[in-house]
Amino acid sequence: MIVLVGCADVAPPRSGSINTPAASGTPAIGELIGQGTVLQKDNEPPQFCLGGVAESYPPQCTGPVLRGWDWSTVDQFESASGVTWGAYAVQGTWDGSEFTRTGDPIPLSLYDTMPFVDPRLAEGSTGDGDEHQLTSIQAELSAARQPDVLESWISNGFLVITVPFDDGAIQQSLDEQYGQNLIIVQSVLRPAP
Repeated sequence: MIVLVGCADVAPPRSGSINTPAASGTPAIGELIGQGTVLQKDNEPPQFCLGGVAESYPPQCTGPVLRGWDWSTVDQFESASGVTWGAYAVQGTWDGSEFTRTGDPIPLSLYDTMPFVDPRLAEGSTGDGDEHQLTSIQAELSAARQPDVLESWISNGFLVITVPFDDGAIQQSLDEQYGQNLIIVQSVLRPAP
């Protein structure tokens, strides 16, 4: 199992049980692929955790409901204390709040992913923000919970945030609100090959 660890601000867990649905976003046209932990507690719908995962046993995380999931068709999962989980690459459709599986899930231990390098963070690129300004924006976005920020960190004058999916509307909205060249929005769900 892969656990994400790093120096980043992970959005606080939403109140309620671990299956609280993610905030609504923009639906995607076409199929997407995402990598994360699929987690199901008792008889609740499975979730596709796209952000950080608490390193407890069983692990804890939140994410959008994952429709079309069937544990009997996948390998490499664990169960404990009424929770079943595993880490997978999953292909499907995104309606803005739920992910519906359309392809065969691949355990992340067997998934060969191409690294994604955001050209906006290429060597030599710098944003216009200073540490105080970006930390303030980061706190504001975390408190507002809109957009649905999964993780955020400051890098070379930018506040980088990950969201489940952005077709460009979230980036445009944040540019209009805070100014350009300050925030970089990255989608965790990406177009399927």
